[in-house]
Amino acid sequence: MKLGLSIGYSGAQMDLPVERVQLAERLGYDSVWTAEAYGSDAVTPLAYLAAVTSRIKLGTAIMQVAARTPANAAMCAGTIDAMSGGGRFIAGLGVSGPQIVEGWYGEPWGRPYYWLKDYVAIMRQVFRREAPVSHDGKQITLPFEGEGALGVGKPLQSILHMNPDIPIYIGAGNEATVRLTAEIADGWLPLGFVPGSLPEYSGWLEEGFARAQKAGVDKGYHNFEIQTSVHVEIDDDVKAALDRLKPHDALYIGGMGHKDKNFHKDMMIRRGFGDAAARIQELYLAGRKDEAAAAVPDEWIDSRSLVGPKARLKERYKAWEDSGVTGLTVRATQDEAVKVMAEAARLNPQST
Repeated sequence: MKLGLSIGYSGAQMDLPVERVQLAERLGYDSVWTAEAYGSDAVTPLAYLAAVTSRIKLGTAIMQVAARTPANAAMCAGTIDAMSGGGRFIAGLGVSGPQIVEGWYGEPWGRPYYWLKDYVAIMRQVFRREAPVSHDGKQITLPFEGEGALGVGKPLQSILHMNPDIPIYIGAGNEATVRLTAEIADGWLPLGFVPGSLPEYSGWLEEGFARAQKAGVDKGYHNFEIQTSVHVEIDDDVKAALDRLKPHDALYIGGMGHKDKNFHKDMMIRRGFGDAAARIQELYLAGRKDEAAAAVPDEWIDSRSLVGPKARLKERYKAWEDSGVTGLTVRATQDEAVKVMAEAARLNPQST
């Protein structure tokens, strides 16, 4: 199984862990992944990392589709891929949530399914340069002919001859978008994935593959990437490590999303922690954040992370290796954790 390294998005001060990324590359990691919410963006750090690395793939997990037009997302991907030598960029996309889409970007939530479908189709056109780009979709139309248009827009073709095969992954977790991902994307960034959960999604994936095959596209598990992620932390005190992760989950379950539309809470309910999810949200929205964190069950955190002594990490890694995914992205702030995961995955360090 391939390993990736997640560096997420920055906090209050911009912090790019260049040396950790370079370490991961030397250890044989396959990819590094950035993210964005409403602070640092996912694309700019990869341009910098492209200049200080030589091999590791550069992925976004995810670029929020409301943040850029599909043509601009393709321009960003094509530019960094070219600057990095070609064949290194992975365009990971996702819709984020309505609070960010409407509150931060000032875009309508619309119909996320069709937004992703149109977005990917346009990006493919930009990459391949087979003709000037035009698209008549249910969510996006090019050239734009809606309210306020002058009516003079014309289909255009990228000046830059981009890599036509830049892979596109989609971050998805519900039935419709997982099925769409299998149909139109090169890979899937599953939300809420844990060992043993692939059967929950396999029917949706196979429906998507079948739709692609019906359209004449060879598609299946044999040529589809599944890149999930896991928090990794070395600590002889397992309980203390689990407790340190709880505020993050409390934030996402309790406050990252509207009370009645929160994917993270819904995922916890699907995993059998419905009572805990409701209590966490209740406490968090009441401003009782410490109590909300304390209400997160140890079992929930442990199922989604690799924490504890080195031996425990390596032993529990086996479940992720056998989970059916093709890649595992490590979320770690310890260089030693990055090294231990390379050992567990039996990577071949690069001689530099």
